[in-house]
Amino acid sequence: MADREWWRLQRTLAFEFSKYVLAHPELDAQIPEEAQVVFLLEGEERFNTWSKRQAADQHEKGQPVVFVRVKGLRPPLESRLISPELELATRL
Repeated sequence: MADREWWRLQRTLAFEFSKYVLAHPELDAQIPEEAQVVFLLEGEERFNTWSKRQAADQHEKGQPVVFVRVKGLRPPLESRLISPELELATRL
């Protein structure tokens, strides 16, 4: 993967984690204030190395670090619509 793809994956993981935390607020309580959150994806060692390197470059002295280990991503839903039907209108 190129850096660009890894940044895209990083954004996706951050977005999905935010949604997950909203649904599971008990996790939010486990994350210290001002913590640096670092995502690690199971089976993606090159991404994980890159993610840790990016985190180290951005880390502030004394800042707590939380590793979020993710087993994978589910495919996104194509649509939330239920059984849409089309009707061709002859006029309004």
